[in-house]
Amino acid sequence: MKKIDWYIIGKFLGTFFYAISLIVVVVIIFDISEKIDDFIEGQAPFKLIVTEYYLNFIPFFVNLFSPLFTFIAVIYFTSKMASNSEIVAILSSGMSFTRMLLPYIIGAIVITILSLVLNNFVIPDANKKRLAFEETYIRSRFHNVDRNIHKQLDPTTFVYFERYENTRNIGYKFSIEKIENGKLTYKLLSQFIKWDSTSNKWRIEDYYIREINGLEETLTRGAQLDTALDIHPSEFARRINTIETMDYFKLNEFIESEKLKGSEKVVFYEIEKHKRFSLPFATIVMTLIGVSLASRKVKGGIGLHLGLGLLISFSYILFMQVSLTFATNANLSPFVAMWIPNVLFVGLALYLLKLAPK
Repeated sequence: MKKIDWYIIGKFLGTFFYAISLIVVVVIIFDISEKIDDFIEGQAPFKLIVTEYYLNFIPFFVNLFSPLFTFIAVIYFTSKMASNSEIVAILSSGMSFTRMLLPYIIGAIVITILSLVLNNFVIPDANKKRLAFEETYIRSRFHNVDRNIHKQLDPTTFVYFERYENTRNIGYKFSIEKIENGKLTYKLLSQFIKWDSTSNKWRIEDYYIREINGLEETLTRGAQLDTALDIHPSEFARRINTIETMDYFKLNEFIESEKLKGSEKVVFYEIEKHKRFSLPFATIVMTLIGVSLASRKVKGGIGLHLGLGLLISFSYILFMQVSLTFATNANLSPFVAMWIPNVLFVGLALYLLKLAPK
């Protein structure tokens, strides 16, 4: 490591955090102006607005857009160095362009590691407080609108709800099936099922049961039956963004549990899991693209470089949205969907590196 390396790393990280600070202030001002009516209507205490909402909103926002902030920071200070002929001086001193990339890569790796830790272990805990505040003071109560809900409780037991009303904890057109060795051995049908919070059990109303043993079948009817099922009402009152409150290990356990139950929302959970890794690594890709673009001294100067940088940034976001759509609607693997933009832009980075001044 030479003085020039520390100089570039200092410029990199200093510009990155300075850009974040400015943008966060602007975003908070706009967010306050947008939500001020909700705060007043919900009678949110000022102290909680600051400590529970905005102090937990800032790391979430910063980490979400860290690749974009990194890109802008790299383009800005590198373009300024090029305008001041500092890049020319560095290359003329005998340092190769590839060697000059070292401090940029070190800075990008520092931000990537920080983002990975925040994404998987720090921000989920902050999101718990932020989302709890939103549920209490901003959002209306969640209403489950899912229809034809299928869940698997264990390898042989399956349950079905035509619909579930989470505000009253009542499920309609309910059934339980047990299938062993590919054959139906037990089936319960009920008009509705209700959660009893006193006994912490499910109360099944107006039911009949079919028990099948080979060629023999037994029918049983009843008005009411209390039973314990490995399913809780909170599972029907959970917004998708609740997964943002889970750290890496809890998220993995939750995904496996939802796969066993046959949840249709598993794809959204897996997207969240892979996004926590793909976005931080986009920081390194964006850094390489930024250096390649901004290291050449051009007539347009910083303005031209920033314009090209914003165009590439929005292109990355567009590719990400397109791949997300394919993952949720066209059965594209969530892993592939989250990493396709990085792979494409790695190709762009390598091409731009070839064109960079040597």
